[in-house]
Amino acid sequence: METFFTKLKSVLTDEGLRKRLLFVLGALLIFRLLAAIPLPGVNTIALEQFFTNNQFFGLLNILSGGGLANLSIVMLAVGPYITASIIMQLLTIMIPKLKALYHEEGEAGRKRFSQYSRLLTVPLAFIQGLAFLLVLQREGILVPLSFFDMAGNVIVAAAGSILLMWIGELISEFGIGNGVSLIIFAGIVAGLPAAISQLIFSFDPSQIPSYLALLIVGTIITASVVVVTEAERPVPVTYAKRVRGSKVYGGISTYLPLRVNQAGVIPIIFALSILLLPQLLLSLLARIDNSIVETVSNAILAGLQNQLLYAVLYFLLVFLFTYFYTAVTFDPDTIATNLQKSGAFVPGVRPGISTAQYLGKVITRITLVGALFLGFIAVLPLAIQAATGITQLAIGGTALLIAVSVVLDLVRKIDAQVSMREY
Repeated sequence: METFFTKLKSVLTDEGLRKRLLFVLGALLIFRLLAAIPLPGVNTIALEQFFTNNQFFGLLNILSGGGLANLSIVMLAVGPYITASIIMQLLTIMIPKLKALYHEEGEAGRKRFSQYSRLLTVPLAFIQGLAFLLVLQREGILVPLSFFDMAGNVIVAAAGSILLMWIGELISEFGIGNGVSLIIFAGIVAGLPAAISQLIFSFDPSQIPSYLALLIVGTIITASVVVVTEAERPVPVTYAKRVRGSKVYGGISTYLPLRVNQAGVIPIIFALSILLLPQLLLSLLARIDNSIVETVSNAILAGLQNQLLYAVLYFLLVFLFTYFYTAVTFDPDTIATNLQKSGAFVPGVRPGISTAQYLGKVITRITLVGALFLGFIAVLPLAIQAATGITQLAIGGTALLIAVSVVLDLVRKIDAQVSMREY
């Protein structure tokens, strides 16, 4: 407890760190103000009923940072940017030049890679904005709009998404933490008061065992996410002794920390995006005046509404994306080369290719634990929902996973900033 208050005092008294935190709070406040401005022509009663009865759009609302629930001018939020990032990460597998740009060209290469993701976000924002508005207009949530009114709404929605992408980049650069994750987190937190009040007003004494079970499971999930996110496998590293003149350098032993969950919350966001995008497109195709297209789209949508199939797909996607994102961000060859150049080696393992193979084997094994855990935690709320009949659990479980992971990442980065200033 004393350490906590010492760190808190360091955060509040350090001017540079305080400015960064205030910048984050100011940026998130701007986001929430924009999320309160609705697009014109919205039927608020129909919109509220639609989100209450539609789990699919409830999950989309999480990814939009809460802006979709009232069809605000930032209703797409960072969704197009997340989709663009997924596409770019997938392209690194198929295009060697992109992989080299991300891994081998240092900070300048990663900046160019991020710039490509931002450019891809622009057309995706227009496409997703048009698809959303057409689906919601056909559901009676938006009043029938003329061509120019629809075009204006699409431009406003796309511009809002691009603006939030820029705000997220500013948070990452001038604030603390990942800006995109913090925007999603802010939307989740902003929805808590409404969820709590709804729970209080709809309290049913007969559901007390379900509420207690929900509280216990939520506590276990939160504690488990914290433990697995913080867990790491230390790989011992020894620096060879080097004699320069009369001085001896090296000879020290340290370790390379490999996290059990290298990917953090990214696999969950990726999996949700991949699951929800086809459903959005199929919802749009189901309303085309073509009997064959309509029948096929409705059949696939009905299959995706099956909770068992949805849970299996969700688990597999989270599992695969955990491995995929770890493979993209963690390059054993580069780490082995850097260790060799600095005169370091893993005891009992030859430098170079053997070290790279050893690190690859270790990260594959520990990622299996992280991937299985993330997949299990992701589908656990769906299983509890099937047992209790409380439909909000599936959405709340995903939100909890994202919120806990973002908070842990933010605390870790604040702690790193405090430690850096102390030294």
